[in-house]
Amino acid sequence: MTTPSIDPGTPQTLTELFFKATSRRDEGEVAMRACRGGTWSAITLGEFRSQVREASLGLRHLGLGSGDRVALLSENRPEWAIVDYACLTARCTDVPVYPTLPAGQIEYILRDSAAVAICVSSQAQFKKIDAIRDRLPALRHIIVFDAVDATGTITFEELRRLGRRAAENHTDWEQRALAAEPTDLATIIYTSGTTGDPKGVMLSHGNIAFNVRAATAALDIGTQDECLSFLPLSHIFERTGGHFVMLWAGVVINYARSVEAVAADMATRRPTVMTAVPRVYEKIYTRVCDAAMSTRLKARVFEWAKRTGERWAERVTAGQPVGVPLRLGRAVADRLVFRRLRERTGGRIRFFVSGGAPLSRELARFFYAAGLTVLEGYGLTETSPVVTLNVPQRMRFGSVGQPVAGVEVRIAPDGEILTRGPHVMMGYLNQPEATAEVIDAEGWFHTGDVGHIDADGFVYITDRKKDLIVTSGGKNIAPQPIENRLRSNPFIANAVMLGDRRKFPIVLLVPEFERLQTWAEDEGLSAVDQETLVGFPEVQVKMEEEAKKCLRDLAQFEVPKKFLILPRELTIELGELTPKLSVRRKTVEANFANSIAALYNASGAHRSQPRG
Repeated sequence: MTTPSIDPGTPQTLTELFFKATSRRDEGEVAMRACRGGTWSAITLGEFRSQVREASLGLRHLGLGSGDRVALLSENRPEWAIVDYACLTARCTDVPVYPTLPAGQIEYILRDSAAVAICVSSQAQFKKIDAIRDRLPALRHIIVFDAVDATGTITFEELRRLGRRAAENHTDWEQRALAAEPTDLATIIYTSGTTGDPKGVMLSHGNIAFNVRAATAALDIGTQDECLSFLPLSHIFERTGGHFVMLWAGVVINYARSVEAVAADMATRRPTVMTAVPRVYEKIYTRVCDAAMSTRLKARVFEWAKRTGERWAERVTAGQPVGVPLRLGRAVADRLVFRRLRERTGGRIRFFVSGGAPLSRELARFFYAAGLTVLEGYGLTETSPVVTLNVPQRMRFGSVGQPVAGVEVRIAPDGEILTRGPHVMMGYLNQPEATAEVIDAEGWFHTGDVGHIDADGFVYITDRKKDLIVTSGGKNIAPQPIENRLRSNPFIANAVMLGDRRKFPIVLLVPEFERLQTWAEDEGLSAVDQETLVGFPEVQVKMEEEAKKCLRDLAQFEVPKKFLILPRELTIELGELTPKLSVRRKTVEANFANSIAALYNASGAHRSQPRG
């Protein structure tokens, strides 16, 4: 049950959220934890509030205040949260930046937002800013969390010391912070975008505070819970769901050491709730399949358990009676297979929340069968972000749930999903024309996603409007559901469907190279690198066979006629993925243009090999 002291009717601003969340509970309670030097240490609510006050007053001592933009370039860590609330309580507007971005893209964001200060986490991040600082005339201050070899910077400790000295002359800190209005600009978040330069999404205090109220009203979370934060806080999904919502609900936030350490940190910190993107669930599923396929007997047991659990899951979520044989079968499946999966997550997970990209129905059903409920939601940066959400007592596999309280959703005549409500952004920074293109005169935000709503109000996403493939024969194909099917195969890490204005669709497949390498060695194939590996005819046949297993029940025109096996993973650095790991379809197509052209020009089965 949610802790009774948590009232979903407030707050109206993010500063109100901060002060109420840190004062209504004992200041000795743990707010967050981080691993430093191999040891997990806690920060109490009292310590957290004190550090926010010091950093906030430090910013004011530097001359920063209402309307000034402060950029934040850092991995997830307590300082990120402290600076965010410091900016909000100093009435500044913060601009989070993905720590994976190169200097050139960071320069665009800092120039467009006119940032006057930036907080960076490390020497590596400082180097990016040092390389472009001469081209940023508005930038006056660089604040660093870790010790760096540099001049002209301020350490985080120095910022806090400035704030402590200034405290005597600023006894009205809380009063001034609480003067923020719901309509005030709180943050500018740059959409990574799949085409063109990113746009600065302006979100108000009221936009995000409304989303926090809606999310906490929908989810049963409270002071009994702990979460593990590893998705980038620079993205709105983790910012709202894993940051603002968690503090407001009283959930202890544990900051993962890194993305690579998430599995180990789950076992150590044993979270009860977590936000994650579908790729995380796909990797967990792949690891489970790898372990299950180690022997023929284990493989048979796993497949039986999976089928039994999924039949049980379909009946339970549909509200249908579960007979004794199926109930007993699921109990045996749980003891033989599913219990071990829960243990890998720490053994305490009550539910995951999935967002950022579509989650396949198959994965959602498998995890539910395993006792790991995944609540899929839907939203965008422009909607703060939550629009719809499945909740434990009302969920449908394959859907993104029902609209949260206070949010309107409808389907346009062309199938596009529209939404209206207090969650919709103020607009795009410096781009009134682009704003007018997506927010119509009646206040409806045009999401760019295509979908439908069933009779019970559950929303289903079909695809991105711009991603729809129209073949030269006039057939419309939604690639995302097909790509999601393919990604559920343990041999396939990623899939990109192409074919717009072509005679037929094709799919580019990125293998799960570790699993494929093991299979190849068992078949007597030895490869020194990934390019050699995918070049074996036997490997290409194997990958095509695995892909075709996932593509049953498709309409004939939807079935890809050929497959291109890529010799490497898609990367952010080459522009093929956005920082939140969405595929930039046009960039992928351009990077592998020669191989794609050869595939379409070849007759019969392909044996072309990309050199991208």
